[in-house]
Amino acid sequence: MCAAANDLDTNPGAVAEFGPGDSIGIGIAAVLTGVERYVAFDLVAHANTPRNLAIFDGLVDLFLEQVDIPDASEYPRVAPTLKDYRFPGHILTPDRMREALDPARLAYIRASIQRTDQKDSMIQYRAPWSTSGAVEQETLDLVYSQATLEHVDGLPEVYRAMYQWLKPGGYMSHQIDFKCHNSASEWNGHWTYSNLMWKLVRGKDVWLINRLPYSAHVELMEKAGFRIVGEQLVRRASNVRRRQLASKFRRIPDSDLTTTDAFVQAVKWGHS
Repeated sequence: MCAAANDLDTNPGAVAEFGPGDSIGIGIAAVLTGVERYVAFDLVAHANTPRNLAIFDGLVDLFLEQVDIPDASEYPRVAPTLKDYRFPGHILTPDRMREALDPARLAYIRASIQRTDQKDSMIQYRAPWSTSGAVEQETLDLVYSQATLEHVDGLPEVYRAMYQWLKPGGYMSHQIDFKCHNSASEWNGHWTYSNLMWKLVRGKDVWLINRLPYSAHVELMEKAGFRIVGEQLVRRASNVRRRQLASKFRRIPDSDLTTTDAFVQAVKWGHS
């Protein structure tokens, strides 16, 4: 997806991930394709070393065999969708992968997985974390997340932090889910709840979702200084009418009412 979006760098040196969840598999895949530094941020520690070592071993085999990317027949709910699911040999070239999968480098990666709490580790896992001092300014090439930002409160601060962490010309890549997460009978029914009702629905699950529609994310990205260069939106019909929306959502664009998911890539561009 990065290769398809306006010449984005497909060989980043340093990357960070928000909300890896129960594994840092994406980060391990990143270092196995040449990334030299990976940092994962989570609110609650989920990942565990034995699981991550098992994922590492499995991914090494997949890359050595140049296995094709799993498609919708194997993972129908995974987004974004690709035009071509064949192993991307034009990006992960033989020379690049030969160097990335050098036995000495693999041993170093394995050792790094076992010491993710150390600041000098190639692979770092930080939970809990805060935006203050989490990463040195202008040291990252890419920040990404997969179905995470819909759960994050304080997004203005988070987008500003990502802007500060990225090098000039660096970029972020996010898959965001705007559906109700089983909090309503309609997929977008969570936008019909008043603030008080939503507080009751949320209960103690403060990380359920933040209810921000796609247009709000776009506004926050642009205000932080990002320029959107790639976008894949998933649409679904809305059974919720505008008159049913809570007052805070009454003026959202019509497009928000039918946007269930978005994959968006944005480059550090302006000044926050």
